[in-house]
Amino acid sequence: MSCSLFKLSKSNKLLLSCAALGCIQAAIGSLLVHFFQKNKKIESYSTNTLPKVTVFKPLSGKEPLLFEALQSFCEQNYPNLQIIFGLHHSKDPALTIVKNLQKLYPNVEINIVVNPDIHGHNRKVSNLINMFPAAKHEIFIISDSDIHAPNKNYLKEMVLELQKPNIGLVTSLYSGLPSFESRVQHIASAHINYNFMPGVLLSRYLGRQDCLGAAIAIKRDLLEKIGGFTSLVNYVADDAVLGRKIKAQYLDIALAPDIVQTTVTEKDLFSLYEHELRWNRTTFILEPIGFTLSFLQLPLFWASLAVIFNPLTWISWICFLLCWGVKALCCLLINKKLNYPSLRIISLLPYRDWFSALVMFNSFFGTKVTWRGQKMTIKKHPEFQTTLYSDI
Repeated sequence: MSCSLFKLSKSNKLLLSCAALGCIQAAIGSLLVHFFQKNKKIESYSTNTLPKVTVFKPLSGKEPLLFEALQSFCEQNYPNLQIIFGLHHSKDPALTIVKNLQKLYPNVEINIVVNPDIHGHNRKVSNLINMFPAAKHEIFIISDSDIHAPNKNYLKEMVLELQKPNIGLVTSLYSGLPSFESRVQHIASAHINYNFMPGVLLSRYLGRQDCLGAAIAIKRDLLEKIGGFTSLVNYVADDAVLGRKIKAQYLDIALAPDIVQTTVTEKDLFSLYEHELRWNRTTFILEPIGFTLSFLQLPLFWASLAVIFNPLTWISWICFLLCWGVKALCCLLINKKLNYPSLRIISLLPYRDWFSALVMFNSFFGTKVTWRGQKMTIKKHPEFQTTLYSDI
């Protein structure tokens, strides 16, 4: 009897091996996040030598913490800065926030473009196309509306990175910022902070250079050379397509030296499910092998399956608790880096892994996604087999 309590079947050994690999990956990824910091010597640069910059901020609706996110760019310590806010209609509630920012920051050149024209399936890129004629400068920084700059020198850091040899584009790693205290918010943030960020850094360590859409710096002439915003308007994953266009020019994609924050807005599990399903189906179509292998990022899912299949075996329970402990330590290490104070996520980690597994599993079966209320079908482009095309 006592021997059977420690006996493992072949299936349990396989499940616990997957869990062990997940723990190893989590440990490596958390260390990469914790020590992520490039050398910054921006103090030695004269502001007079910095090129002029245009920031694009496409807007759609009044999101939680929208004022705080946009304000963080208005407070940048950068000379010769133009910020363009783009909206599709004058009744958009985000317009009031932008007008308030104009009053609060009279020394910042803030331009507003309201244009209802839709040029393709991707409404964000349509917004960027509408904003383009108002851009004055040669360096473009394209940033989502929900992105919070980490400090007042963030734009300097991006621009200086862009000036380095053979750099075609600078992108930013981002973490999740809950817009209010709730279990759903912490579960949503956990995916970004403990799976996405470590995964990005680990993939870069292995040689990949992906473009992350949160904030991007690129030179105007290079953007125009690869087709401009118009060439991205029919893609869901416009950031991934942009990155691949840059790599096709034999240029590198650099990471900005600081981590920005993205506002987590989901109020319930269903809206979070729809959001992550779009992410996952997009990733699966772009990188089916890499996406499938990312199931190993879920050690508590595999360890709990071992318990479910053989609940009377002590070693299954011991391994599950060990995986939970390892994952908790990894999360705490990342929290320290991000100054993320919440310990509540520790108790939610098994639920997070199971939720991720459910979304990832469903990503194999279907191509329908919802994006800001817009229903789309995603598929590979018939000409560019490595990119993603969207069709309503």
